[in-house]
Amino acid sequence: MTARPFRFGVQAYAPESPDAWRTLARRAETLGYSALHLADHYIGPGPALDPTNHPVQVVAAIPAMAIAAEATTEITIGARVLCVDYHQPVVLAKELATIAWFAGDRLEVGLGAGWLEAEYDAMGIAFDPAPARVDRLAETTALMRAYFAGGEIDVSGAHVNAHGFTAVPALTHAPRIMLGGGSPRVLRMAGALADIVSLNFDNRSGRIGPEGFTSGTADRTDEKLAWVRDGAGDRFDDVELEIASYLTMVSDDRDSVFEGMAPMFGLTPADLAQHPHTLVGSTDQIAETLIERRDRFGIAYVTVGVDVLETFAPVVERLAGT
Repeated sequence: MTARPFRFGVQAYAPESPDAWRTLARRAETLGYSALHLADHYIGPGPALDPTNHPVQVVAAIPAMAIAAEATTEITIGARVLCVDYHQPVVLAKELATIAWFAGDRLEVGLGAGWLEAEYDAMGIAFDPAPARVDRLAETTALMRAYFAGGEIDVSGAHVNAHGFTAVPALTHAPRIMLGGGSPRVLRMAGALADIVSLNFDNRSGRIGPEGFTSGTADRTDEKLAWVRDGAGDRFDDVELEIASYLTMVSDDRDSVFEGMAPMFGLTPADLAQHPHTLVGSTDQIAETLIERRDRFGIAYVTVGVDVLETFAPVVERLAGT
């Protein structure tokens, strides 16, 4: 398998102002990041969100994606990932097709089955058992493929039904679809259906905490890649693999960082250093780590948080496209 060139994304949750969001999009583009992502969360601070440890997302993803696309000319705009349960499928498909119609080939569509039960409850949305949510994700993905391809829509399933109309606007470029998750079924399905597979934690606990982080170790990532490969079969080499670095720190003393932070996650410093969702060290050390992980896992698409947009930029400059 030929190594893919590196791509780097940046994910944001809380732009300070409308102008700051446009400025951030342009700055990420200038620094060489290939993608700007949001997540897909709706509730603000309060007793529903507090126990989950999840950050507040100030803006809704879809309109903010449209604004970012309009403010830039080259960077890909996307979401890691849109929760299909939060959107009527045809409405979501048309909204995304509309962004793609304006943005050309710069839209990346991330879809997920949902996991933050407290948010579902706060929004009055039923949190179905995992099998139903994953089925809905598969059916929504099928609708997206059909809608982006154009022509008459005829999709029938247990959860998604659409028929008797033509998909508009007609697209010149069909957006690439990213499916993300951490469970065997989701990752096998992603391998079978997605252009990009986003490797994430096992978030069945419904909160951000050490139990999720420990589900993303190097050994567990090997296991997840095996599930993706099972689902992908002969098309595995055509699937791009993406991962988020949730602990990213440019530092000349990475050993001290690992020693200080490892106990927070119930890991040894050595395990934390090898954790695929962690990037700590100098620019040289992080670049070396990314190359080693690409060789081991095949992962060349890495997303970091907006808090390291500037400090991580030298790594992007060194590796992007190589």
